[in-house]
Amino acid sequence: MFKKKNILGVGFTNAKEDEVLEYILQGLEKDIQKYFIVTPNPEILMLADSSSDYKNIVNSSKLALPDGIGVMIAGKVMGRELKQRIQGVDFVESLCRAVAEKPITVGFLGAGLGIAEQTAECLIKKFPTLKVVFTASGSPDDRTVRLIKDQKKEIDILFVAFGSPKQEIWIYENLDKLPVKVAIGVGGAFDLLSGKVKRAPFWIRKVGLEWLFRLISQPWRAKRQTALIKFIYLVLKERFKRSDV
Repeated sequence: MFKKKNILGVGFTNAKEDEVLEYILQGLEKDIQKYFIVTPNPEILMLADSSSDYKNIVNSSKLALPDGIGVMIAGKVMGRELKQRIQGVDFVESLCRAVAEKPITVGFLGAGLGIAEQTAECLIKKFPTLKVVFTASGSPDDRTVRLIKDQKKEIDILFVAFGSPKQEIWIYENLDKLPVKVAIGVGGAFDLLSGKVKRAPFWIRKVGLEWLFRLISQPWRAKRQTALIKFIYLVLKERFKRSDV
């Protein structure tokens, strides 16, 4: 199992993407106990900072993948550098590519009306042998739980896009009830994968400014970005506190 590095009270999996993919695939082949994966970014860290219950849920995940350039910078500043940023939207595509040729099933749950279905269609176009056995827009409620339980086929990997903190709380509370082996909270990944929301050009993503591109194209996200101010403050506070020791 991978070691985790603590950043503002949340343990992040210190591994490269290919190592994580191999871990998931090997686990499914061995049929190990079900678990869930989270993809924390600075906004999720601030949600965890304001709620100990939510922080405990995030920390109970088997894998916590650093989604966000801010997390990577924080790791460096705090002397807890992580091996690689693993962005949620890219990880969904990488995992689907990795399982497409294997007898592993996937499902897509959440986002707006019809977006989960569009996401599945787009990924099947890229990976024709991908075995999608479930798609639903759904919402984090009992009806969605019943909908999944009525599935005749087991879902090996369920991608959940309710947004944080709803998706992590829902997965934590319901995973044991569902015919699902691995559940992954992926936030707004479906909107990008389906083409509903235009993604930043590759060079912008490469330099870690996709968040700025999305803010410009989606001004309503500005209120959510105010969490970054608190995030920066807490990172610097932790850094200087360690310097005084």
